[in-house]
Amino acid sequence: MIRLEGVSFRYRAAARPALSDVTCHLRPGELVGLLGRSGAGRSTLAATLNGTIPHLARGDFSGRVWIGGEDIRSKRPRDLADRIGFVFQDFESQLFSTNVTLEVAFGPENLGVDRAEIARRTDRCLRLVRLDHLGKKAPAALSGGQKQRLALASVLALMPQALVLDEPTSDLDPAGRRDLLDAIRTLRQDRDLTVLMIDPDTDEMGWADRLIVLDGGRVAMEGTPAELWQETDRLEGLGVKGFTLARLGAALGLRDRWESADEAARAIRAAGWQAAPGAGERLHQADRDDRAGEPVLEVDGLTHRYPDGTEALSGVSCTIRRGEFVAILGQNGSGKTTLVKHLNGILKPGSGEIRLLGKSLAGQPASLISRRVGLVFQNPDHQIFAERIRDEVAFGPRLQGLGASEVARRVEEALAAVDLSGTGDLDPFVLTKGGRQRVAVAGTLATKPEVIILDEPTTGLDHRELQGMMALVERLNRAGHTIVIVTHAMDVAASYARRVILMRDGRIMGNGPTREIFGREGRIREMGLTPPPIVQVGNRLGVPALTLEELVEALIKGAGEQGRRGATGKV
Repeated sequence: MIRLEGVSFRYRAAARPALSDVTCHLRPGELVGLLGRSGAGRSTLAATLNGTIPHLARGDFSGRVWIGGEDIRSKRPRDLADRIGFVFQDFESQLFSTNVTLEVAFGPENLGVDRAEIARRTDRCLRLVRLDHLGKKAPAALSGGQKQRLALASVLALMPQALVLDEPTSDLDPAGRRDLLDAIRTLRQDRDLTVLMIDPDTDEMGWADRLIVLDGGRVAMEGTPAELWQETDRLEGLGVKGFTLARLGAALGLRDRWESADEAARAIRAAGWQAAPGAGERLHQADRDDRAGEPVLEVDGLTHRYPDGTEALSGVSCTIRRGEFVAILGQNGSGKTTLVKHLNGILKPGSGEIRLLGKSLAGQPASLISRRVGLVFQNPDHQIFAERIRDEVAFGPRLQGLGASEVARRVEEALAAVDLSGTGDLDPFVLTKGGRQRVAVAGTLATKPEVIILDEPTTGLDHRELQGMMALVERLNRAGHTIVIVTHAMDVAASYARRVILMRDGRIMGNGPTREIFGREGRIREMGLTPPPIVQVGNRLGVPALTLEELVEALIKGAGEQGRRGATGKV
């Protein structure tokens, strides 16, 4: 269905090619996962399939691309719209209509599809992505995950022969991710749809027919998930996270491939591993020894209704204490981002009160609040605007009226803290998304806030960027900053947060220590969330572990043999 032969591309003014002699193929009806670190060439390869390269992106292109046996080098994106459906990594750039229904209908209308068929396609595609109840809502008013599902529905309405998805689950909650993957499975069964899916999470690609790993613009690895199961070290060397359950098996000396946590737990028991006496209590005791300080932020009866009538928050009450690391979890549209935008005064309560160090935020100027509570947006491109990194980071301190020497000192300190020393004169938009996230964090750090709030800080980051970002956040927490993250990455919450707040439909449905919350797996699943694989295996083995390291350390084999050591515990 899709074939690339000797494809190379160098962006205009780039020092190195983004693709170098790539040859690969996708068979009709096949689902192929495309993996690789940031800059490996994944999005560039995808852009060759719909004519964006070479017709819209300037640069030097060579090689041949076939779709359904036809050489498409002369075809432009508009010529391929009904053959190749494309959901971009920056999915928000694909949305422009005034309501959800019109957004999905736009593509078929431009292909001259019959009105009745347009209505049928629109209804079906919105149902597939669980947005049929939001047909009259403006796309701009949707949550990030809802926008991502809308972009997919708009492409599916074109009835393409092949579908290219560039990180289609990055902004989705676990339930939304499952629904999207189920929709793709349904479409493949109904129409023999060919799918190329870019995803940084290997665990999410275990159901693919084949995996292709790019590195430096070249195909570095290729094979079925079963064939790559034991290639953890090689994958990690290419900046790709190895399969979590494969890493667990390797740490315990087991090499079988496990399809689920249930299967893994059965195999581990069969191999003679069991929970060490008192292991669970020791883990819980470690949590109890980790005590937070005085209340920094107090939310009391908070409600908020958007102008379109959507009640985003209803009677929310919670407390954030000094030195805590708190994760706010919930499905798309549950009110997580709305809540944190109240914590630093971006949004004003409809009713209720927010107190910062005992004093109400009502009437306090934003410039004063931002000195205590900094917020890093979900999309750093919504926050960054300066042409130089130095000016971007300096903006907050300058707004606070600080002198030039103090501003310069804070800029250098903030850039050093996020490992961007020496980059002050660069344009922030030449950096990867992970780099731009660090610039946004530096801009917040420069104001020296006591509380740092990060909305989906790992979205769009590859495995190494994610590790680097979370190591930075952890360092900030150890340095005394109170950290609040909003995230759909359940493994990130399990590995780093010490307390979890669960939200649904604008209400808090759970609030407690991470280990305690994740131990209630049934409750989490009721809310459309899925615990990480390691947590699931631990729950089945009677070990309340949050990381791979904790689980391995808590297991013994036979009569008194100590648990294996040396596993990597962080995400």
